[in-house]
Amino acid sequence: MDDSRDDDAADVADAADEAMERYAGGDDLAFSEVYDAVAPRVFAIAVRSLGDRTLAEDVVQQTLLNIHRARGSFVPGAPLMPWAYAIARRLVVDAVRQRRRELRVAIGEVREEEQPRPATPHEELMAYQTAGSLRVAMAELPGSQQMVLQLRQEGATLSTMATSLGTTVTAVKLRLHRAMSTLRSALAGQSEERP
Repeated sequence: MDDSRDDDAADVADAADEAMERYAGGDDLAFSEVYDAVAPRVFAIAVRSLGDRTLAEDVVQQTLLNIHRARGSFVPGAPLMPWAYAIARRLVVDAVRQRRRELRVAIGEVREEEQPRPATPHEELMAYQTAGSLRVAMAELPGSQQMVLQLRQEGATLSTMATSLGTTVTAVKLRLHRAMSTLRSALAGQSEERP
């Protein structure tokens, strides 16, 4: 049952890649196939990341606009979805940053006594050390595990990750498990070193 879903996902990815090659080559009619392949997947990731359907729809439209603008630089034979996910991810990050800016402005309007207490120097140090340990551990992961973690963070399903990476769902699960185990061990080791 799982194998048939993987085969279907691979067929969809192949069709999307072929449509993008045609579109990049000047076949404007192929855009509808590119749209049908990209829009639902990018929307799912964006709505999970942003929690806002309207913002997610904006991310989809901007992703497709960026694909249209850059279609001349599309490399024939390259998979479409990782490229689309990379574009969408940048747009989601931009949307999150914009939200944070708006939130900071709103928080700035809150009266002084309603402000949350600032973190203590010890709490800041602990957070800094934890973030540093995670960065080091992430950098030491093999590239395949880093990519799986990135796609997972973007909300990609196991079958989508497998298709994007050109591997099986089982291999994706294994890479994800190994990456998470390594990160857990790094954090556990860090907490044992603390006084």
